[in-house]
Amino acid sequence: MSDGHSTVRYSVIPPYILRRIVEHGTEPQRTRAQQTLTHVRTLMAEPFPRQEVADVATPGEVQRTIYDAQHDTDLPGQVVRSEGQPATDDIAVTEAYDYLGVTYDFFWQAYRRNSLDGKGLVLAGTVHYDKNYQNAFWNGAQMVFGDGDGEIFNRFTIAIDVVGHELAHGVTESEAGLIYFQQAGALNESLSDVFGSLVKQFQRQQSAEQADWIIGEGLLAKGINGKGLRSMSAPGTAYDDPLLGKDPQPAHMKEYIQTRDDNGGVHLNSGIPNRAFYLAATALGGFAWERAGYAWYDTVCDKTLPQDADFATFAQFTVRHAGQRFDDATAQAVQAAWEQVGVL
Repeated sequence: MSDGHSTVRYSVIPPYILRRIVEHGTEPQRTRAQQTLTHVRTLMAEPFPRQEVADVATPGEVQRTIYDAQHDTDLPGQVVRSEGQPATDDIAVTEAYDYLGVTYDFFWQAYRRNSLDGKGLVLAGTVHYDKNYQNAFWNGAQMVFGDGDGEIFNRFTIAIDVVGHELAHGVTESEAGLIYFQQAGALNESLSDVFGSLVKQFQRQQSAEQADWIIGEGLLAKGINGKGLRSMSAPGTAYDDPLLGKDPQPAHMKEYIQTRDDNGGVHLNSGIPNRAFYLAATALGGFAWERAGYAWYDTVCDKTLPQDADFATFAQFTVRHAGQRFDDATAQAVQAAWEQVGVL
């Protein structure tokens, strides 16, 4: 995971949400959002962190380490819980530990993948990062969680789909290396939403029909009008709030957003492939990770997928892999899903 594209830092709160808070929030809210925005920019310039390699990387056995930054920004912080140790009374430590474990179990049980890199990488997470930090991010080596401010965002360990989302960036990074710009970047974000949602569905043992398809469920504080950060089933409907504005995600290529912001709209246009996955998964029925998810996973692991793949290229790969791993009917369902969002 050390190729030229691996130094991207992926944060879960899109810059357009933070900018909206800067424009419409109270003075303290604006200050915190601006600090977070500035920090996201400086993250990109930091040296690439060293990854922790498991001493005993037994396939199928997760290795986790949870750290506490104690409201500072030095990473990783103090070790507060290692693999196999009992729970502390800190809810953020417990959630981080548990959800890193569920994510590991998901990739192992669904796809026989041994951690994010396929080689047993230790899953590290740091909680209580900075003061009222309005974000969570994957820095190429570990997860980092802010506590939120309790007014707009709750603690960032609260949402298992956010944990799954961020960790999935590590899988995409080590396999496909999709560049973080325009359509390839939106695919990168969408893949994290896909696997983040699948981790939550796996934990709850929900079928595609039963799932809520919301990313960031529970993250928005009481009083904010919204279900989460993004909706995969109906992009553009996750929130509509005086402070955050209306969810701007498009659901179809007709509404594709051309912008220089957000690395060419990576968090915006990801709504289009997100909806395609939702449509494929619900058309196929059952557990979404078993067929639609597998076609997407096979595509990420396909070394012939270009690092600058656009939506149409990626879509064609998923159709092909659906047919190769399963059958023509599965491939046709995937094809139809991409057609419904105007990609194919």
